[in-house]
Amino acid sequence: MPTGGTHGGMQEAILLVGGQGTRLRPLTLGTPKPLLPTAGVPFLAHQLARARSFGVRRIVFATSYRAAMFADAFGDGAAFDLEIVYVTEESPLGTGGAIRNAAEALRCPPEDPVLVLNGDILSGHDIGAQVALHLAEDAAVTLHLTEVDDPSRFGCVPTDERGRVTAFLEKTPNPVTNRINAGCYVFRRSVIDGIPAGQVVSVERETFPGLIEAGAPVLGYADSTYWLDVGTPAAFVQGSCDLVRGVLTSPALPGRTGEALVLDGAVISPEAKVTGGTVVGARSVVGAGASVRGSVVAEDAVIEPGAVVVDSVIGNRAVVASGVVLREVVIGDGASIGAGNELTSGARVWPGIDLPARAVRFSSDT
Repeated sequence: MPTGGTHGGMQEAILLVGGQGTRLRPLTLGTPKPLLPTAGVPFLAHQLARARSFGVRRIVFATSYRAAMFADAFGDGAAFDLEIVYVTEESPLGTGGAIRNAAEALRCPPEDPVLVLNGDILSGHDIGAQVALHLAEDAAVTLHLTEVDDPSRFGCVPTDERGRVTAFLEKTPNPVTNRINAGCYVFRRSVIDGIPAGQVVSVERETFPGLIEAGAPVLGYADSTYWLDVGTPAAFVQGSCDLVRGVLTSPALPGRTGEALVLDGAVISPEAKVTGGTVVGARSVVGAGASVRGSVVAEDAVIEPGAVVVDSVIGNRAVVASGVVLREVVIGDGASIGAGNELTSGARVWPGIDLPARAVRFSSDT
């Protein structure tokens, strides 16, 4: 991974972290999605460390939902050798409006490149190469495009033979390309300043198409490296496990990669099996004969002897009783799952709920 240098002048970035993370409830009821613990640290720690490794020195957080929690988590950025400043939207302004609002805190001159990151994307792409392309072609904006197996689930972004973006197409059963917008942009500062201030603006539906129509160079930097939108519980768990297993590298990982990441004070019985990139949070307990695979176990949780937890999230202080089977579920903070329960297929238990022992087995998406 490149380190040091400013890659042709790019020193500032905007990080979009204003979303409410509704698809991740109940995990996001009290914590913004970008602060959820992912491979042992807040999700954004991975993005901050990567941005710093590619030459970024100063990051403007574009916040909205539970804005104060970001400053509590990252302060002035010194722990990442960064300067972090915070700008809050009083009302949601869309992606373009949020970028324009945050730009009030930028210091760079109009011709400089500004990196824009989304706070819910894990990516292994070469940011330095994206910036280098942007500068070499004197682009207005350069988008990271990722290649996916099924682009029909996304809007797709075709480019011409020169790499210029030609359109932004909505979801369609027959996409013209497998390349989609991966949510990482390099803007020329003056282009950001051209977005109307204080208005709701979508970069995907308004800013980018408007630039293309005006003949401005909008480039695509396409690759097929690791990319994941962690907006759902299943994707959140996958991202954490991939980091722990070393599928994606991160300078922020608080330990070595492997089958499990066990944080300070956690106690795992020698007779327990903890595998698949599982994180066991600080002071949590995993009892004898328990099996925990590919899951995120938060702080102070208890997995009692013989319980089975697969591809799931166990919240802070939650208790999973002996013999319980959990597959692809989310257990909220402080919840208790009594013995004999089996929950599968997207079931979510809200914080503080006490599910009695031997309750009726069920599956649910609610």
